[in-house]
Amino acid sequence: MEQQNKRILTLDLIKGISVIGMIIIHTLLVYANVKSQYETAIGSFIVFLGRGTSIFLICMGITFMTSSHQSLKSALKRGVLLVFAGLFMNFMKFMIPVIFNFAPDNFIQKYGWHAPIEQQYVYLVQLGDILQLAGMSLLFVGFIREYVKNKYIILAIGLFVALISREVSGINLDYPVINYVLDLLFNTDYPAYVYFPVFPWMAFIIIGMFFGKWFQELNYNIKLVFRNMLYVGLLFIAIGAPLVFLYGDYNYNGFYHMGPGGVIYFAGWTLLFLWLINTITANVKENGFMRVLKYCSRNLTSMYMIQWILISWGKGIFGYRQHEIGYVSVLIVLYIILTFSVQTLVDIVRKKKTLINFRPVSSNKAALK
Repeated sequence: MEQQNKRILTLDLIKGISVIGMIIIHTLLVYANVKSQYETAIGSFIVFLGRGTSIFLICMGITFMTSSHQSLKSALKRGVLLVFAGLFMNFMKFMIPVIFNFAPDNFIQKYGWHAPIEQQYVYLVQLGDILQLAGMSLLFVGFIREYVKNKYIILAIGLFVALISREVSGINLDYPVINYVLDLLFNTDYPAYVYFPVFPWMAFIIIGMFFGKWFQELNYNIKLVFRNMLYVGLLFIAIGAPLVFLYGDYNYNGFYHMGPGGVIYFAGWTLLFLWLINTITANVKENGFMRVLKYCSRNLTSMYMIQWILISWGKGIFGYRQHEIGYVSVLIVLYIILTFSVQTLVDIVRKKKTLINFRPVSSNKAALK
């Protein structure tokens, strides 16, 4: 049990760091001008951090295999809820500024649009982000967890998803609802529509599931599973690097729609990073900062939605991609504070709702008498 708790702490720290990181990254991408993003040391480093999506997805795969909720029904239910959560978040991000007339003009111009813009904003509500990726992926990986018991077959499925991703990209039909689902699965139209199509990004989740299954077979031995991540990570880098750097048009061709070589290469570096974080934190005693990160991990989905909504609303106040890095640094601190504040309010509302819905057994018995 101690080993399992230690494992959960390690992954919680990583997911907690990702919550803080995404606030920093999204604030920079929304408010910093091009020079600040790409021609300053701080901006370039933050943009580089934005390439860490695979870390979150592999962690998701590991915890999916070791979660206490192991039923196929729970996976499918959560998958559907996450897809709708993504649509709701997009509505709040894009439609609320239009409805209350505080959407910045230069954001509209980015898409080459002109007034009236209401219909175009409905289009933005359908944008495919990380929540839609996670939700759609759960509809697949729930079946893998339920029916595939051999860890090497799980890994093979993940690599197969990466292998065929370039071949199936762009599939679509002339039926609106079906087409939207196909876009979430196979879309190549970045940056305007789907940022993280299921193919190839689901491959990272399934690779995480492989390690989650391996972790179970090692009887939750934290040291062994992370050492195995190191070895597999080095192997993946050795395989992926030549594919990316020699045959990049097919195997990489951009971060958001990478081919098989890109998936293997990024997965390799991700596994090395996870091993490094575990090595650093293995003997660290719990402190206040670690408790904050664990809090972020527990509330990852809601904090993701909150920070994106707040940052998007702020475009109408602070402007869109207009500021130098110093100004953006102040906004980063502001949005970290705002995100935690709103999450705290959400927690208070949840607790009040729980208290209102709670009915002591003794009271019920008394009422029956």
